[in-house]
Amino acid sequence: MQQRTNEFGQPIGAPVPDWHGAKMPDDTPLTGRYCRLERLNVERHADELYDAYGRASDARDWTYLSVGPFDSLDAYRAHVSRIAGLADPCHYAVIDLATGKAVGTLALMRIDATHGVIEVGFVTYSPLLQKTRAGTEAIFLLIQHAFDTLGYRRFEWKCDSLNAPSRAAALRYGFTFEGIFRQAIVYRARNRDTAWFSIIDSEWPAIRPAFNTWLEPSNFDAQGAQVRKLAELVDAQRERVRADAS
Repeated sequence: MQQRTNEFGQPIGAPVPDWHGAKMPDDTPLTGRYCRLERLNVERHADELYDAYGRASDARDWTYLSVGPFDSLDAYRAHVSRIAGLADPCHYAVIDLATGKAVGTLALMRIDATHGVIEVGFVTYSPLLQKTRAGTEAIFLLIQHAFDTLGYRRFEWKCDSLNAPSRAAALRYGFTFEGIFRQAIVYRARNRDTAWFSIIDSEWPAIRPAFNTWLEPSNFDAQGAQVRKLAELVDAQRERVRADAS
C-alpha cells in the first residue's frame, strides 16, 4: 500500500471512515458448543469455582496473577464480591456445558471503546478447564464477541514476560507478539516486564475459521485427542488468505 501523506508531505495513517467507537460489554451470556460465559456472580459461581480451584495439587496457577490463592471459601467469596459488579475489568465465569458447573474465570479489561481497543486478562483456569476444548472456546467466544458484536478494532493479550505458558497460549490462539514493555508494573513485590500480543480486526477473518474448525467434534478422535492443532489451522488459514490476496 502506498504511504498516504497530508498537505505538508508528512506521512499519515490509513483512513478509518465512519468510525464512531465500539460498544461496551454488557451482561449478555456467550454460549458455544462446550462452554458458556456468564457475568461473574457470587451466589451462582463462587462456591463452584472455589471447589474447582481446590483440585489443583499446588498453587502454581496463581504465580503470575495479582491475586490469590485463597485459603478459605469466605476469602474467595469476598474476592468475588469485590470484582463481580465491575464494568472494567468485566469478569466472566466459564460454565462447562457438560456439567453445568463453573470451572474458571476470565475478563475483558482495559476497555477503550472510543478507540476500539480491548484486552483479555485475569485468565484463571482450574484443572477442570485447563487443556480442554471449553478452555479454548472461552477465549474464542470473547474474541468473537469483541470483534463481531461489539465492533472493536484491536484485541490484546498481555502477560508477565516470564510466563512461558501464557506466551505460548497467545501464539496458539493466533495473537501476534509485539514486544516487551520493560519494568511495566510491580506486583507481588516484584518487577514485571510485560509481553504484548494482539489480534486486529483485519486479521480476525483468517483466525475465526481456524477456531471453528478446531472446535468441531470431528477434529477429535475417539479418545478426545485433537486431530489438527489450532496453531496449524491458524497458519494454514493465513496462508490461504495471503494466496487469495496475491
